[in-house]
Amino acid sequence: MRCLVFLLFVALANAKVYERCEWARVLKNYGMDGYRGISLADWVCLSHRESNYNTAAINPYNTDGSIDYGIFQINSRWWCNNGVTPTSNGCNIRCSELLTDNVRVAINCAKRVVRDPQGIGAWVAWRNHCKNRNLSSYVAGCGL
Repeated sequence: MRCLVFLLFVALANAKVYERCEWARVLKNYGMDGYRGISLADWVCLSHRESNYNTAAINPYNTDGSIDYGIFQINSRWWCNNGVTPTSNGCNIRCSELLTDNVRVAINCAKRVVRDPQGIGAWVAWRNHCKNRNLSSYVAGCGL
């Protein structure tokens, strides 16, 4: 457990909070616009609603005892290993890797999540706040 706490502190020291357009450009550069038919605006809305564009965001309040990590709030029960929660570790990563300003790992894991049958619907925040809505404001003024 001490090792997990230490890794979280190290990761938090390397965290970043993105501005909306800055994050949209990063996502576009990593090929997220149109990935699996998902628009860039959907990805920006999702990460806004999940973490407010914060790579260090952690949600330890899931009813099943799992924890959500990083800018996409990727869940420890299914997608990453935090050393505490029993996990499927579908992305084959340590959860602490999702908490740094190096978002490559988080983006690759998000791509893995949407390849699952639920797709982007795996994220409750997307279903509740982004699905079937006009999301153009999430990329407006970004010059993309």
